[in-house]
Amino acid sequence: MAKAARSKTTDSAPSARDQHDFALHSLQESHEKALRYDASTEQMLDFYEQMLLIRRFEERAGQLYGLGLIGGFCHLYIGQEAVAVGLQSALKEGLDSVITGYRDHGHMLAYGIDPKVIMAELTGRQAGISKGKGGSMHMFSTEHRFYGGHGIVGAQVALGGGLALAHQYREDGGLCLAYFGDGAANQGQVYETFNMASLWKLPIVFVIENNQYAMGTAVSRSSAETEFYRRGTAFRIPGMDVNGMDVLEVRQAAEIAFAHVRGGNGPVLMELGTYRYRGHSMSDPAKYRTREEVQDMREHRDPIEGLKKTLLERGKSEDELKDIDKRIRATVSEAADFAESSPEPDPRELYTDILVESY
Repeated sequence: MAKAARSKTTDSAPSARDQHDFALHSLQESHEKALRYDASTEQMLDFYEQMLLIRRFEERAGQLYGLGLIGGFCHLYIGQEAVAVGLQSALKEGLDSVITGYRDHGHMLAYGIDPKVIMAELTGRQAGISKGKGGSMHMFSTEHRFYGGHGIVGAQVALGGGLALAHQYREDGGLCLAYFGDGAANQGQVYETFNMASLWKLPIVFVIENNQYAMGTAVSRSSAETEFYRRGTAFRIPGMDVNGMDVLEVRQAAEIAFAHVRGGNGPVLMELGTYRYRGHSMSDPAKYRTREEVQDMREHRDPIEGLKKTLLERGKSEDELKDIDKRIRATVSEAADFAESSPEPDPRELYTDILVESY
């Protein structure tokens, strides 16, 4: 005998009406109606300065790594600046929380955290934001609601679900912004978190920073579904496909996604198409792609040059923008000098911030 069809009218199952409404709902449609944020010239200058700060900071970090002043792994954010700046500029300071993987310097700078304490952390100094014990990959600041900096691929997504649950439990109106990459998008814990977040309507925005190569494998070789914003469909999570090389498009998409989540509608999945100019880490020669491909991205899709062009069209002069660059280079140099002159952690720090306090 054939098994009886499962009833779709039970309390735990969505009604036909609910399913129909979900099928009609599309954040992508809203996004495409107004692709770019209508920013003032002053806002654009702010975005420009933030992206340029990340670029110059990361360039200097690469130099310090080459000199042996930064140890361990170091993953630079060069090329992806528009993602962190566009999204985090739309957050509510002091309320919303952010969590990411180990390519984390750019996210902290976009949060307005002092470049000095970030550079000091990179170089393992006591003045670092994690007292020199986290290094490049494990930065953390409860004061700024920035929860890492995680070395286990995809682990931050499940932790982000916990942060979102805390926002919901406290009823504080905040949301969690959880970043992960195209490589981490294939992790099982990501989908477990999708399922729970959708079931409980958690206030979380899942952000896939698709820089196309994960650790070194093109998405077409590693993923059956390369349109990552569709990955949440099975969990009834609306997706958005966003040009992550245009800070104004990213900011506009953030306005739509954040409003949806703050309205109590549950999570959103955003795919930000971006590109890293350097290898996966400083030790990666990136032989899996051509120099011509990287150069083409720099010349035609660079997020900083793209916004610079818009600012020039708004009446800003080359000299004004050069002055901004000069000022930012001085800020980064000051941060590097501060880091190099700061003492290393006292050996007693080995016994602080640990679960077992006595032996």
